[in-house]
Amino acid sequence: QVQLVESGGGLVQAGDSLRLSCVASGRTLSRYVMGWFRQAPGKEREFVAAINWSESSTYYGESVKGRFTISRDNAKNTVYLQMNSLKPEDTANYYCAADFGSQYYRGPGGMNYWGKGTLVTVSS
Repeated sequence: QVQLVESGGGLVQAGDSLRLSCVASGRTLSRYVMGWFRQAPGKEREFVAAINWSESSTYYGESVKGRFTISRDNAKNTVYLQMNSLKPEDTANYYCAADFGSQYYRGPGGMNYWGKGTLVTVSS
């Protein structure tokens, strides 16, 4: 009933920028949390960023602080991830996630819905 669809992935060089988008469609609640995770082949899933419904608070994984920025447009049910100063270590499938049980971020474990992912590849 609810779909999360990511877009914006691609092949870039180290130092480049990229912006990912995720649109929530179908039956959604009035207020919910959205975020991003990533996973490279052979590695565990890693938290990237999250944002509250009101945009009053944002959260970032240690490896992306200062380089990535999360934002959202609630009128469009869309969350964005602006990625700057990309590194080869950022190469991964990036997944959009949502927590429809809270309007405030309560940790990665609260994410109930997931997108299919979009691939980001950063060459050296």
